[in-house]
Amino acid sequence: MAFLTEAANRGSIATGYDIDNSLKFESDNSEYLHRTPSSSGSETTWTASMWVKRTELGSDQVGIGARESASITDFWRFKSDDKIRFHVYNYPSSEVYYADTDAVFRDTSAWYHVVLTLDSTNADGSERLKLFVNGIEQTANWLGSASESERFKENGQSSFLGQYKMQIGKATYTNGHYFNGYIAEVNVLDGIAAEPTDFGEYDEDSGIWKPKAYTGSYGTNGFYLDFESSGSLGADSSGNGNNFTLNNITSADQATDTPTNNFCTLNPLWTFGNTMGVSDGGTKVNNTVIAWGGAKGSIGVNSGKWYWEHGSFSGNDTMFGIQNQAGGGNTQAYLDPYTLAIQANSNVIQFTDPSNRTEAFTKTFSITDIWGVALDLDANTIAFYRNGSIVNSAFSIDGLIGNGEFFPFVTHYGSGLNSRVNFGGYTGITISSAASDENGYGTFEYAPPSGYYALCTKNLAEYG
Repeated sequence: MAFLTEAANRGSIATGYDIDNSLKFESDNSEYLHRTPSSSGSETTWTASMWVKRTELGSDQVGIGARESASITDFWRFKSDDKIRFHVYNYPSSEVYYADTDAVFRDTSAWYHVVLTLDSTNADGSERLKLFVNGIEQTANWLGSASESERFKENGQSSFLGQYKMQIGKATYTNGHYFNGYIAEVNVLDGIAAEPTDFGEYDEDSGIWKPKAYTGSYGTNGFYLDFESSGSLGADSSGNGNNFTLNNITSADQATDTPTNNFCTLNPLWTFGNTMGVSDGGTKVNNTVIAWGGAKGSIGVNSGKWYWEHGSFSGNDTMFGIQNQAGGGNTQAYLDPYTLAIQANSNVIQFTDPSNRTEAFTKTFSITDIWGVALDLDANTIAFYRNGSIVNSAFSIDGLIGNGEFFPFVTHYGSGLNSRVNFGGYTGITISSAASDENGYGTFEYAPPSGYYALCTKNLAEYG
């Protein structure tokens, strides 16, 4: 298997601890969670831990924050330069302590574990305010009243767990800065400055950072959101009953893309033609000009048998299939020599191979169709399914698409055209049958053919 890059943690494959669900957040839909405590918790000591997977980059996106003023607030967020800013206000002295990480976080195939801690009672000023990502304390540029030697005033007081609105996935200090992507395993501790090792550990074999169950206490205003109840996604599972209210979030936003089973999504860093936008948990593409524009998936494969679906088309000028790692870039996707795809055009389905010839099918294309792609890299074939039925027969790809890993892709020609892809972890396609692969992974409209599997890390560990 392969991902877009090789440097970042992409979630564990086998952990001994499973996270079953995450929650998808989308800025276009103004999706977030909020809660206002009825009493104040600790003003000096707390921890906020959560796992996040980004699907859109280059804009301010808040993970968690509290209080309703631009300067008088406590939060962390991804900035427009994809660094993390963490910001805590000491209200007795009206001092702002904040920092920007030196590192950038742009890998949309990765799950990141972000832990922000405050302990103003610590005599060592360099230990009072800290941010960790995947178990590593982040070096940062300290701003405001902060410095490396005094990151927060000794015994200073913050309002993070006070009687102020707390929001997950949106800023409290402005009407915006919505998060785009997935959030899982949210642990907030009142009166406890925990270590990242309370929530995660390094895998002995791979060396990657992986989640583990938190077994400590939560304090009065602490909470644990696991997003496992589709009918109550804001429910606190810590036992405290500190439940959150949903804003524009429904059961359809519950996902199985998690840090312990990471699914393929469309990658905004790997688009064609500079015209394609990726949104809705990395499962929707939207073209903005009259030209070819598209995107590739975040996971590539060179062996095994894989299945995914396309649907919710807004027009006929659509292609979907596979490209290899070198294919695409800022070019017209259908001209790429390493592309195999179906093209829907003028109500005729065409199959385009690397020699740029087409094979017309007798099926009529409808924008309501759901198309399945079945890729067999053991037998070197690809087959397309329309509403659960195979179109013609599997097509041999022996010798046609070069060497290396191959990635799902989709492209459109025309302004305003869009469609959705379903890799099984989350989709905006309306699903009525909720079929899974033979391992029980993925949620599809049609059952994958026998022996074909969803593109996720647990399946890749076994078949990839």
